[in-house]
Formats: sequence, structure tokens, C-alpha cells
Amino acid sequence: MLTDDQAQWAFGASGDPNAYTPNLDDLAAKGVTFRNAFTTTPVCSPSRTSIMTGRYASEYNVLDFIVSPTHSVLQYDPKVNAGLDPSSTTFAEMLQKAGYNTGLVGKWHLGDWTSKEGEKYHPKNHGFDFFMGLPGGGTTPENPELEVNGKLEIIKGLTTDILADQAIAFIEKSRDAPFLLCFNTRAPHSQWLPVADVDWAPFKNMDPIIPNPNYPDLDIEKTKRKMREYLASTAGMDRNVGRLMASLEKTGRIDNTIVIFLSDHGYNMGHNGIEHKGNGKWITKTIPADNENINSGYRPNLYDNSIKIPAIVYWKGVTLAGRKIDQTISVLDIYPTLLEMAGVDLPSPEEHLLRGRSLVPLLKGEQPIHWDNDFYSEYSMINYATSFLRSYRTPEWKLVRDFIDPKRDELYHIALDPEENINLINDSSNEVREVIDSLHKKILSKMEEINDPLLGELQVNREYFR
Repeated sequence: MLTDDQAQWAFGASGDPNAYTPNLDDLAAKGVTFRNAFTTTPVCSPSRTSIMTGRYASEYNVLDFIVSPTHSVLQYDPKVNAGLDPSSTTFAEMLQKAGYNTGLVGKWHLGDWTSKEGEKYHPKNHGFDFFMGLPGGGTTPENPELEVNGKLEIIKGLTTDILADQAIAFIEKSRDAPFLLCFNTRAPHSQWLPVADVDWAPFKNMDPIIPNPNYPDLDIEKTKRKMREYLASTAGMDRNVGRLMASLEKTGRIDNTIVIFLSDHGYNMGHNGIEHKGNGKWITKTIPADNENINSGYRPNLYDNSIKIPAIVYWKGVTLAGRKIDQTISVLDIYPTLLEMAGVDLPSPEEHLLRGRSLVPLLKGEQPIHWDNDFYSEYSMINYATSFLRSYRTPEWKLVRDFIDPKRDELYHIALDPEENINLINDSSNEVREVIDSLHKKILSKMEEINDPLLGELQVNREYFR
């Protein structure tokens, strides 16, 4: 189960005082929760590329969210940031070859396939036997246009319930064969309303607690309104998680089905004065003006609230109920984990090189001695702004470089400042300068390892590479 835009903090078991997610909380109580799970890029298409391939999205030239040909503002270019290369090998293809009945319900967002030249991006060309869902990156929360049986049509009802109905139908049809279901929800992606009455009820009269009420010039009224709507959408998604779990119980599949729950990336709701994700938007009363690279209102970022994700795994007989895991993991790890769970051999490096590692030892309760808790992330924002962000994070420090504008560089002492309120990039102390130098070298090393396009044709600040 892959949610869309759900923050690591946006469910009750995480400690959030506002969220209403009884089904996710129950899943966390029965399974294990990863408290330091990250996405490689905090927007939809690049993150989903990493999930499906176990590689960084820049390796496939998927840099930002893929623009729909019908986007109201941005121009679709079939040659740039177009979709997931069909020559890639997804985990769905590997499980399909191993005899699994594979299905995807919901959001794909790895290429528009409604045109003749875009057919190669269809999910059925990436390892799925069955697909029903969104033809692009988004749709309305009610009466959506969806692909059903290979054709686009408007379906009446709430999108979150319609997609869950299809996921449940797939489960019920898969009683006699091993199956892989990717249930990729639309919620809680905006637009959030309308939602079912039962999902709005917990928030109708709520005065929500917001994370940064004292942030300068924060629009508190707007933040609270959006928080209520966002969490109501999350509640609708949670209600349908309960329906899917009930379906597994009903069909007798719950005891031999592994359930993995995560989001494609995080979300901000007033944190550091912004809303949204890696392509954050200021939610202050006064909006900064345009500059050379950034459209008014946008705040490109790799904040933890943008790259941290919820991650829960239920695996009966293997995972210890209610356990919390603190080791750092990422979406790159999903691919090798799924294959090991299913007893399927990994592709050879020549066939498909993986960047992640299996989480099975952690899920079994083992404590690997040399587990690396550092994390590298990337975001080349090209929609609405130009910002080439690369970051290296350790459990203590986090350096963010903008390779087009060093004035936007950031350094946070994560161990002491987990909310990333104090940017130390201009601190002249020896300790800080040594940290910056060390993390900068690690960023460059990772860029070289994955042959980052910034090292080649893109015009960036070359001072960084001296």
C-alpha cells in the first residue's frame, strides 16, 4: 500500500495529536514500524521511480514530477522527464516472471500513456498483469476519470472508495494463486475535499495543533484549515486500509500475505513556514517575490518532513508485533526486500543494478553490526523553479547543497535541531567547517557513483567541484 503525500507524522501511532487513523494504528500494533524511513526525492514521480527500480530517479532522467499533457500551466515535453524507461527492470517484472499474478490499482505517475508515443509507459509494460487507476499524476477526489479495462471513463463516487473497491476485487479474484497487489492510493494528495461524512467528522470542529505556530508571519488560520482537510483525506485512506485488511481476513489470505505500507514522500503543513513537499510553498501571509530561479511562493527543499515517510510491515510469524526499528532505511530497499520475501533471486548487476539492501534481517529482529545509517537524497526541481538539491544526512548532521545557487545551501545539526530551524551553513567554527567539508565530499562521491547528470551537461555552479 503506497499512499500519496502522506507525511511521516500523519498517523496516530506516530504520536500526532490531530490524526485519526485507527486502522493504520492497528497495523502498526500488529507489525513493525520504521521510525527513520526516507524517500530519495520528495516528489511523486522520482520517488516512485526509486520504489519500482531500487535506483535513484536521476539514473533514469526522471527529475521532477512528470507533467501531464493536459496540465493547466506547465508544458509537457515527451523528451525530458517523460517517464520510466521500459528497459528498466521493476520488482513487479521480477515477481511476474516468478509466477505472481501482479496488479496495480491507483496511481502510477511514471509516464503518460494516453498518446501513441507514450504507450511504452503503461504499467502493463512494466510488469503488471492488471491495471485500473489514474492515467496521470492526479485526479479529482470525487467522480474521477480513471482507466478501466483499458479505457478512460468517469466513475461516480469518491475516488478513495472507488480505488479500494477495485483493490478488494483483485484480492478476491486472487484466492488460488500467489499475488502482488500495488494499491497506490490517491489520498491524501490535494485536492482533499470532498470526503465522506464519517471521515470529516473527527475534524469538523477541531482546533488542530500546528507544528510551528510562532513561525514569523505564518498564516495560522490557513494552516489550521488545510491541516483539517489534509487529515480528513488521510482518514478516508485509513478507512479503506481497514477494508483491505478485512478483505484479506475474509478470503483467508491474511496469514500468508505480507502487508507493506508506506508513502511516496513526506509533507509539510506549517513546518518551517511551508506546506507541500520538496516543491514546498510558503504558507506565510507575505510571500517572497520571484527571483532568478524560483517562482513566487515556492520553497524547494529537502527538509526531513519532505523526505521522511511512514513505513509499516506486517509479516505474520516473522515480525514482532508493535516493534519499532530505528535504523535508517529508504525506498531503495523495497525492491530487494520484496524479492527476498518471495524467495526470488535478485537480478544480476549486469541485468539491473540495485542501490538498496534487503530489510529482511531487520524485520526478523536481527541487529546487523555494520548497518549504514547515513542517507543521500536528491531533487532537481525543474517545474515552477530551478533548484538542483543534493543532500547527505547522518544521524547527527545534514548538509544540503543547491548546485545552481550556493546562497541556498543549508547545514543542520540534526541531533540537536531535528526540526531544522537553525541553518549553520555560515558558521565559521572549525567543527562546522570540518563537518561541511566531510559531508560535501560524501555528496560528490555519491554523485559520481550514480553518474549524476549534474556532473555532465547541466549548468551548475562549478565551484563545488574544485
